[in-house]
Amino acid sequence: MSRLTDYPLVLFVVSLVAFWACAQAGAALRRHQEAGGGSAPEIFMVVLTASLTLLGLIIGFTFSMAVSRYDLRKDHEAAEANAIGTEYVRAGLLPAADAATARTLLRSYLDQRILLYASGDEDRRVQIRQRITELQTQLWSTVAGAALAQPGALTALATAGMNDVLNSQAYSQAAWWNRIPAAAWLLMLLIALLCNVMVGYASRGASLGSLLLAIMPALLATAFLLIADIDSPRGGVIRVSPQNLLSVSEQMR
Repeated sequence: MSRLTDYPLVLFVVSLVAFWACAQAGAALRRHQEAGGGSAPEIFMVVLTASLTLLGLIIGFTFSMAVSRYDLRKDHEAAEANAIGTEYVRAGLLPAADAATARTLLRSYLDQRILLYASGDEDRRVQIRQRITELQTQLWSTVAGAALAQPGALTALATAGMNDVLNSQAYSQAAWWNRIPAAAWLLMLLIALLCNVMVGYASRGASLGSLLLAIMPALLATAFLLIADIDSPRGGVIRVSPQNLLSVSEQMR
């Protein structure tokens, strides 16, 4: 199921408008208070500083979460390429007919895995996943049939390699599903909104205050954009490229 963080540019625009509106609301509250003869509490700047510090820490922590998940997706892509390449070699341990069938299926399977990384259309990805599932069934049937027909250490090695291929795909999929929790996004958004209200309240209508009303929302929206871009496997510009799978595909051919 898609969510707003799957569209980093949309998130940037929405968060920028929301942060700017909160800053304007804070500035309007300050003007209304001063018009009535009131003034900001003495502890206000302490609260503002502490809040901005907390927001910076949470943004840094969330950014670290996004980067670690991106690195995990890259690691599993490399592991999957290694498993497929190894099994392609081990398939030669099977009887000649089964070896030829397994290697043909592995080439088709690898092509589908590469297409899944490159495809940007969800309907197309559903079709690719269905084809991958079909190929996995055929691959396992091929090596299992050979192992049952001629049980031995060599066929067992090829069977174990095919098991690694299937497991590596499951690990890669799990890494793609491992995203920053929605609760973390909501917490960061809530603190950012409140901080923009306080920044707007701290401005007094001077040129520096007006500049801060524009800079702070822009900085925070940019931080949200970067985090969402790294965290989203498909929605952003920063994506995991199947370079290891492509390398194995070239070696096979």
